[in-house]
Amino acid sequence: MFGHTDSQVKHPRSAKEVFHMLAKPIGPVCNIDCAYCFYLDKTKLYPETKSFKMNEATLEQYVQQYIQGQPAGTPEVTFGWQGGEPTMMGIPFFENVLKYQKKHHRQGMAIKNALQTNGTLLNDNWGKFLHEHNFLLGISIDGPEAIHNIFRYDKKQRGTFKQVMQGIEICQKHEVEFNTLTVVQSHNGDYPILIYDFLKEIGSTFFQFIPIVEHSFQQESGKETDGMIFPNQENALQPGFAVHQRSVGSEQFGGFLNQIFDRWLEKNDIGEIFVRDFEMMLGLVMGFPSATCVNSETCGHAPAIEHNGDLYSCDHFVDSEYFLGNTSERSLAEMMDSPQQTKFGTDKRDSLPQFCLDCDFLKYCWGACPKDRIKFTPQKEKGLNYLCEGYQAFYSHTEPYFQKMAECLRMGYLAKDWKKLEKLKRAARKASPAQKQQVRVGRNVTCPCGSGKKYKKCCGYRGEGMAKP
Repeated sequence: MFGHTDSQVKHPRSAKEVFHMLAKPIGPVCNIDCAYCFYLDKTKLYPETKSFKMNEATLEQYVQQYIQGQPAGTPEVTFGWQGGEPTMMGIPFFENVLKYQKKHHRQGMAIKNALQTNGTLLNDNWGKFLHEHNFLLGISIDGPEAIHNIFRYDKKQRGTFKQVMQGIEICQKHEVEFNTLTVVQSHNGDYPILIYDFLKEIGSTFFQFIPIVEHSFQQESGKETDGMIFPNQENALQPGFAVHQRSVGSEQFGGFLNQIFDRWLEKNDIGEIFVRDFEMMLGLVMGFPSATCVNSETCGHAPAIEHNGDLYSCDHFVDSEYFLGNTSERSLAEMMDSPQQTKFGTDKRDSLPQFCLDCDFLKYCWGACPKDRIKFTPQKEKGLNYLCEGYQAFYSHTEPYFQKMAECLRMGYLAKDWKKLEKLKRAARKASPAQKQQVRVGRNVTCPCGSGKKYKKCCGYRGEGMAKP
C-alpha cells in the first residue's frame, strides 16, 4: 500500500520519552478465526502482499531502533510480540530476535520479551524455548469450554478450547510464566463468577479482562445489518454508529468487573490472584502512573509496527490516516516524536467532553480508549465512551476498598490487611516516629498488589503490551 525505499536508518536517535511497541511479526495472519477479532481484516491494507512474515532485515532494523531509540538511562525495555498469531513465525524467528537483541544491547538496559498467543501451537519445543529465555506469555481464553468455543474457533468453525488447554499444560510443564487474557463480550459477560473460578482452576494467577466493543460507522441508520445494532436509548450512539450484538453492554461490563472483584475479596485472593484492572486501580490510588494506555491521561506511547516495518499510532488505529512511516525511511524515535503522534496522544485528553472533565472518576479513566468514544453525553456532547456507565459502576463500587488497601500499604502493611485497617491505625498512633515512616511511591518500591516484587518488575511490567485478544 505504501511506498518504501531501501534506505536504512543507520543511527537512530533517542526519543524524548520511553515508548513501547506492539510488534506484529506476521501481521494480521492467524491460524484461528475468532468471530470478534478486529485485526484479521488488516490484510486489506496490503492487497499485493503474499507473505506477511517479517524478514530478517526488517527484524534487525526494528530491534536496533527500538533499543537505541529509548531515552538515555532507560533501565529496561520490553518487546511485545502480537499478531495475528506470532507463534506462526516459528522458534527460529525468535532465536533471531534474541540474537539481534544481544547484538544491539545497551549497557545497563534489561531486555524482556512478552508474547501474546492463542496458545494452540505451543508444544514441548516451544515450552523449552520460552522457559529458557524467560518469555512472559499472555494466553487468550474466554472461559470454560462451552463459553470459550462460542466465538473462538478455527478456520473450520470448530472450537479451540482443547488446543488452548494443551498450550496451558505445556506452559505449566515447562514452568513458563503466563497470564490469561479473557475477552468479555455479550455472552460470557453474564458469567463472571464461573469465569473467575475457572481461571483459578486452570492455574492462572494473573487475569486480564478486555471488553469487546465492535462498532462501525454506517451512512444509513435505524436498521440492523449483519449483526450491527443501532440502539435507540438515552445517551445513544452518535449518528451513523452501530455496535455489534457480540459487544459487551456497558452496564454489563461494570457488573462483570464488580462481581469479579467481590469474588476476589470473598475468596481472600489479594496477593494470590492478580487482576489487571484491580492492580491498575490500586496503583492509581497509590499515586503510581497507569501501566495501561486505556487509563492514562494521554496515550500514543504504544504504537503498532507491522510485518514490513510500517508504524501506526496504535493497533486499534491501523489504517492510512494513522500511518506514521516505515523503519527503513524514518527511525522509530523520529516517528514517536513526530507532531502527528504527539497530537494523537494528547487528543485523548484534549478532546474530552465537559461531562468527563467534571466526572469524579476522571483520574482513573481519562475517557478510556478513544476508539470507543461513540456516544453522546447527557448534555448531548459527542465523545462519551461506550463503556462509561460500566466504568463508573466499577470505580464507585471498588474505590473505597482500594483506598483502605492503599492506606495499609502506606503504613507498611499488605493490601490484604485492609479489613484490619482501623486496628492498625490505632496501633500506629502508639508507634514511634521511625515506625510511622510512609512508603514512597515510585516504580522501584514494592508493588501494591502484594506480590513482594518491585512495581516495575511486577504489575508495571505485566501491564505492558499484553492487551489484545
